[in-house]
Amino acid sequence: MENGNIEIKCPSCHTEKHRKEEERQLLLNRLRRIEGQVRGLSGMVERDAYCVDILTQVQAVSSALTSFSKALLENHVKSCVREDVLSGKGEVLDELVEVVSRFMK
Repeated sequence: MENGNIEIKCPSCHTEKHRKEEERQLLLNRLRRIEGQVRGLSGMVERDAYCVDILTQVQAVSSALTSFSKALLENHVKSCVREDVLSGKGEVLDELVEVVSRFMK
């Protein structure tokens, strides 16, 4: 870790990812909230909660994961993809199209 940045390998663009501590914490906080929601689902099943209540919580978890994915994708486009395109690595755009198409399913 240098200057509050975390180095993370970005396997798709094969470069170092320097994530700012603030961004890292925001992402981790989102994941921790999602983790708590999933644990809540387990508790609901254990308590024999009403199916519709469980399904409502499942939808909340799904929405939270989608929101997390969008934030991560936005960062990826603004950092990894941008840097690769500017350095002439246009093949990263094919990967981006594939990732976005997965979101649209």
